[in-house]
Amino acid sequence: MTAHVVKNLQTTADPVGEFFRRLAERGREPLLQNVSGTLRFDLADGEAVEHWYLTIKHGDITVSRKEAEADAVVRTARVLFEGMAAGRVNAMAAVLRGALVPRGNLALVVSFQRLFPGSAVPRAKAGPGSGERSTR
Repeated sequence: MTAHVVKNLQTTADPVGEFFRRLAERGREPLLQNVSGTLRFDLADGEAVEHWYLTIKHGDITVSRKEAEADAVVRTARVLFEGMAAGRVNAMAAVLRGALVPRGNLALVVSFQRLFPGSAVPRAKAGPGSGERSTR
């Protein structure tokens, strides 16, 4: 297994850095065991853009801060990504609103979004008042 923690992932009370640091420390993510590719997040904060580059190989994840070509690139405001990393913002809803702009391999982006907190929250059973149709 390769080393997954990158030395310059310093995070002091930084939800974005903390999210990527935890991802790098885990190294292997079972939810991505059938996924391989590269993914770059471009997080804008005013004029500054911070880059987070992930290499995923059958669930093994390495994280770096390089700005390199990737199979998929996701551009969004840093503050929005902070909300996703904390589980307060749904990534797919952000895409639909145009607040998060993915390009490239969208299947890779969809697979990755499952790693955000709250994305695997069980849905309420369909029925009166649930807003969902019953399949019975």
